[in-house]
Amino acid sequence: MAENETLECITEHERILQEIESTDTACVGPTLRSIYDDQPNAHKRFMEKLDARIRNHDREIEKMCNFHHQGFVDAITELLKVRADAEKLMGQVTDTNRRLQEAGREVMAQTEEVIRCRIQQRNMATTVEKLQLCIPVLEMYSKLKEQLESKRYYAALKTMEQLEKIYIPRVSQYRFCQIMAENLPRLREEIKEISMSDLKDFLESIRKHSDKVGETAMRQAQQHRTFNSAVAKQVSMGHYMKPVYSLNGRTHTHNGLMMDTGDEDEADEEILTAQDLVDFSPVYRCLHIYTVLGDRETFENYYRKQRKKQARLVLQPQANMHETVEGYTRYFNQIVGFFVVEDHILHATRGLVTRAFNDELWNMALSKIIAVLRTHSSYCNDPDLVLELKNLIVIFADTLQGYGFPVNRLFDLLFEVRDQYNETLLKKWALVFREIFELDNYSPIPVETEGEYKLVVSRFPFHDAEIEKQDFPKKLPMSQSVPQIYTQVKEFIYASLKFSESLHRSSTEIDDMLRKSTNLLLTRTLSSCLQNLIKKPHIGLTELVQIIINTTHLEQACRYLEEFITNITNVSPETVHTTRLYGLSTFKDARHAAEGEIYTKLNQKIDEFIQLADYEWGMAESDGRASGYLMDLINFLRSTFQVFTHLPNNNNDHASMSGKVAQTACMSACKHLSTSLMQMLLDTELKQISMGAIQQFNLDVIQCELFASSEPVPGFQGDTLQLAFIDLRQLLDLFMVWDWSTYLADYGQPTSKYLRVNPATALALLEKVYRGMKDTSKKNNIFSQFRKNDRDKQKLVETVVRQLRSLVNGMSS
Repeated sequence: MAENETLECITEHERILQEIESTDTACVGPTLRSIYDDQPNAHKRFMEKLDARIRNHDREIEKMCNFHHQGFVDAITELLKVRADAEKLMGQVTDTNRRLQEAGREVMAQTEEVIRCRIQQRNMATTVEKLQLCIPVLEMYSKLKEQLESKRYYAALKTMEQLEKIYIPRVSQYRFCQIMAENLPRLREEIKEISMSDLKDFLESIRKHSDKVGETAMRQAQQHRTFNSAVAKQVSMGHYMKPVYSLNGRTHTHNGLMMDTGDEDEADEEILTAQDLVDFSPVYRCLHIYTVLGDRETFENYYRKQRKKQARLVLQPQANMHETVEGYTRYFNQIVGFFVVEDHILHATRGLVTRAFNDELWNMALSKIIAVLRTHSSYCNDPDLVLELKNLIVIFADTLQGYGFPVNRLFDLLFEVRDQYNETLLKKWALVFREIFELDNYSPIPVETEGEYKLVVSRFPFHDAEIEKQDFPKKLPMSQSVPQIYTQVKEFIYASLKFSESLHRSSTEIDDMLRKSTNLLLTRTLSSCLQNLIKKPHIGLTELVQIIINTTHLEQACRYLEEFITNITNVSPETVHTTRLYGLSTFKDARHAAEGEIYTKLNQKIDEFIQLADYEWGMAESDGRASGYLMDLINFLRSTFQVFTHLPNNNNDHASMSGKVAQTACMSACKHLSTSLMQMLLDTELKQISMGAIQQFNLDVIQCELFASSEPVPGFQGDTLQLAFIDLRQLLDLFMVWDWSTYLADYGQPTSKYLRVNPATALALLEKVYRGMKDTSKKNNIFSQFRKNDRDKQKLVETVVRQLRSLVNGMSS
């Protein structure tokens, strides 16, 4: 068993030694570790085995050295023999080399000279080649400098592009090319700054030239509109004309018809455009430059932003623009010039501005323009200036419409301006009407000759067969203001028609506008002037009567005004939507107001006479005649009512109307007189009245009744006018007859003799009479209390007073 283990260990040690001998030194570690991992003391045995193997190798080395030693000695001996020959050979080679060096020194010098020349030639060829590459670069750079000096920036940018892409890359290794390449971005920035500066100068310049551009564009639009109007007139007159063409500002037609476009001085004037008035090259140049530099979007944004700012500045009006037409003209010229320039930029450039951008600008501008015009037109009180403004707005709208901008809102604005124009016209004509009324003498127009008569008839449509038959001189019923008012109404219609021209409206619409404005003139302005005239304190009854006559004739003339409008607009009055004139109601209202004022003034005059009454309320007996103030009042009324015979009565309607006015005035005067006299009797400040005063008062009332029965105004039936004094008459009769028993017995009966006497009225007057009776009795006889008649009368009065008070209390309860 032990022997077997010994053999296995020996065999393992042999294997390990073979691995160590055949394996790299770095890999010996695992092999050696396996020795120590085996049986105890195995490494000792391995060391013994290793020592034995070393000794064995030493013996083999020694054997090999002994075998080769003699050959090594023989080789050394031979080398020693060769050394002498080698030294001899070395001497010979050195001598040969010296002789060769001496012989080739001259050849070397010539060879070096040849080499140097060849190097120079090569360098020269290289230099020429490189210079040929550099010269185009330098020439292009020189060209670039010249272009910059001559301000040909777009060409300079093209040159820079060629330098960068073609020429500099060929010689990029040279320092000067690197400097050039570094300078090109700086030059580009300089070009951008210069071109932007030119653009700013252009934008500043265009602000100054916009006025001229707009003026030219609006003048051309106006000439075009005038030309179209002339063509329309000729076509309407039956002339045929072939299409018109323009050549160098001159207008020509075929078929022998020539259209004059202006004065002889303007015949040779060429049609100017925005490009003729403004140099757009800075915009084109700057646009091209920024496009080449790849920064077009920045340029577009800057240009649009600046133009928006300029648009806001252009749209700001001057504070006093509304004072003169020049202010409006300058404002419109600037706006038109701005948008004409933008329209040119739109069509001359690709994408710098777009139609959407222009539309946005225009919508913003249009809102601002409308607001400005609304504000400033409201300050204007001159209709001529408003008319000029309207013409400017029309030309302004036509001009911009020709450039493709929508202008419907401007024409809608014109309807608002038309209302303002009508308001200014109404104010102006109000002054005209007031002046006419102030200068009128309110008397019939005297006509001395047929020429004067025809002159009046030519101004006012007056027709009266009876007056025409009369011999000269004669008088027309109306006063001088009537034909003047009629003429001024026609002038107003003409003035209103001026505004309707060029509004692109139909004849029906124009007719409707004229009728509405004329209605405003009649119903508001003329009516107000008439009402104010009627209310003026210096207008007397005669003037009021004449005013009634005047309004009657003006009312009759309204149908002629309608015919006048129809002739102007060529719109039949039978058209469904035709507006009718309201003059009839205007003059009727004025006439009614004049009639009411007649009644009022009559009553005021009666009050003035009543204030002159000076009754002696304590008189014992009457004077036997009516009071002086009352007779004067009755004479005044008689003369006044004679004036009413001048009221128009040339036909049945007017006759009935004049009679009605006179009757109403007469009845109103009598009633007011009766009421005033009654109030005089019942005045609370009047404490006592004598029977003598009652008798005097009765005489005055009798005169009033006589006046009423004398038929101061024809047309009253029976004693209708006398009934105005019936209350006074029954009251006075009651006191004059002293018929209290009948009054008290018949009170409340429809057949009562004193039906119109109110108990309260009778009581008030009776108490005043009673106080007067007592006072008179005391003054006349201190023993009056012993007189049986007076005592009985006083008792009767007291009894009547008690009964009247009971009646009054019964009525109140």
